[in-house]
Amino acid sequence: MGLTDIRDRVAKAEAGAGRDPGSVQLIAVSKVQPLERVEAVLEQGHKLFGENKVQEARGKWPEFMERYEGVSVHLIGPLQTNKARQAMELFSAIHSVDRPKLANTLARLAQETGACPDLFIQVNTGEEEQKAGILPADADAFIAECRGLDLPIKGLMCIPPVEETPSLHFALLGKIADRNGLEGLSMGMSSDFEEAIALGATHVRVGSAIFGERDYG
Repeated sequence: MGLTDIRDRVAKAEAGAGRDPGSVQLIAVSKVQPLERVEAVLEQGHKLFGENKVQEARGKWPEFMERYEGVSVHLIGPLQTNKARQAMELFSAIHSVDRPKLANTLARLAQETGACPDLFIQVNTGEEEQKAGILPADADAFIAECRGLDLPIKGLMCIPPVEETPSLHFALLGKIADRNGLEGLSMGMSSDFEEAIALGATHVRVGSAIFGERDYG
């Protein structure tokens, strides 16, 4: 495993799905990874990373961004409204817009600053109580609401339930995106990103398969 192996698998999955080479963006999920592992992946020329927490990203990325040109970091974890301003300054995309209160906060800050990262709406495709995300039945209305706030909604994101077949959730997310004219699909992780690519993923989020197992110690 490692970056080269995952890049090869992404390219094979693109080809297998009849998609253009490079049509899928590989987000290297660097949360909780030691700096030396992150640096090793930066040294291999990788430019796109994902973080779960604003605080952790703030302690890690400004310095790396100064040293490595063209690097961008996406927020893929839940966002509290009180961290929204910091998130908008640091991340080039936020994949976890999941409730009206957050959408309104992002809209207000975007008006104030004149800038906004690309946004993905998180859909709770498994309708799991403990998981963030808008329910599938409410997704169309929420997408319309976000567009009404002039937010740059680029696509949708999901995290399928661990015990269910992920492809069913990827297909559902694709249907919601299609009928709302959204192209971005942030779906697929280390264990299922090839399935996600076959079903139209534009962004796959791969962590441990690139960096090695996380030590939450």
